[in-house]
Amino acid sequence: MLRDISKFFSVLFLVLLIFFSACQKEEEPQLDVLQAKEIIDLSYGDHPRHKMDVFLPENRSMENTRLLIWIHGGAWVDGDKGEFVNFKPWFEAVQENYAYVSLNYRLFDAFRGIDKFPAQEEDIIRAMNFIKSKLSEWQVSEQVVLSGGSAGGHLALLHSYKHNEDGLVKVAAAVFPPTELLTVGAVNPVIDLLMRQIIGSPQSNRQQYLDASPVNYVNSQSVPTTFFHGDADNVVPIAQSYLLEDTLKAFGVPFYREYYPGQGHGFTDATYRDMIAQIERFISEQL
Repeated sequence: MLRDISKFFSVLFLVLLIFFSACQKEEEPQLDVLQAKEIIDLSYGDHPRHKMDVFLPENRSMENTRLLIWIHGGAWVDGDKGEFVNFKPWFEAVQENYAYVSLNYRLFDAFRGIDKFPAQEEDIIRAMNFIKSKLSEWQVSEQVVLSGGSAGGHLALLHSYKHNEDGLVKVAAAVFPPTELLTVGAVNPVIDLLMRQIIGSPQSNRQQYLDASPVNYVNSQSVPTTFFHGDADNVVPIAQSYLLEDTLKAFGVPFYREYYPGQGHGFTDATYRDMIAQIERFISEQL
């Protein structure tokens, strides 16, 4: 009898052990899946314009999620990071597993004469340092693409060639960018006047113009670059991109360029979509 009771409790103990082991296994916490996240108006400095919008995809990782940073245009006197909202769906249509950041920076105030260049250049340096410090927290990789249109394209190229000592930027992409500021206003008196206000007279401030011109910082180690321009652009002459192309060729820097017939300073939706597809193709070839 005692043997039967002992055997009964042994079996019961074994059944209960298996049962509770199964329950514990079912209740083991699952690995957290990173959700998509938007961070709007994140501050990267102490000025009201030191803001960025951050768009993080789900299931991102520090190994595989690339980061594309967009700098808005507006002739260094206007514009807003919200411009990227128009392009974001087109980027997402051709890109997988990308995070995006859209930047604001200080604008030149023509009425008060404040925040002249290089305030904008300094803000991009500050923003890029901030972004670098956040990559781990955001769980995105160091495969960074720096891009922008018009004045934003100028700032993207200038930073990529002049201030990329840490190698954070892997590819630069620019849309109708000013690349050599001494000549950017040669065919447009309004642009010439604007440059004189933002930097000063080309005669007395020549070095400042040279310091602010991306083509002057291209060398054999410069990042691969893709850029786009319309041949009917009457704001930033297409000659600015011709000069960039010649300079990149001279130093053997990988590049892809597209010159769109009949397009001005601002493309049609179809052209922008083609451009974005070409940007992604170039990135994929380089990274």
